[in-house]
Amino acid sequence: MVVGVCQISLSLPGVTSLKAKRSVVRKVLDRTANRFNVSAAEVALQDVHRQAVLGFAVVSGDRRHANSMLDSIASFVEGAADAVVMDRTTELVSIGELGGWVE
Repeated sequence: MVVGVCQISLSLPGVTSLKAKRSVVRKVLDRTANRFNVSAAEVALQDVHRQAVLGFAVVSGDRRHANSMLDSIASFVEGAADAVVMDRTTELVSIGELGGWVE
């Protein structure tokens, strides 16, 4: 099993309040989670109205598939009109081996 996580830092240049930020962030998170069927959350800077840090997680049986999903998610988030991607960090972790399972 492979767990892939991606952290994306966003700049929100047109946002002037936390209420407006929540609207933009919620739209990006909801659309991404629905399109890619991944876990998504705002993970840092919740009280800063012109920046956001979003986290995405995928689980796959294949490392290449997990990496491809995270690349697609990052590209999708980059297309958000109200947000500018400032930084992106990705990590893939392999967990366990199916060969060791016995029923």
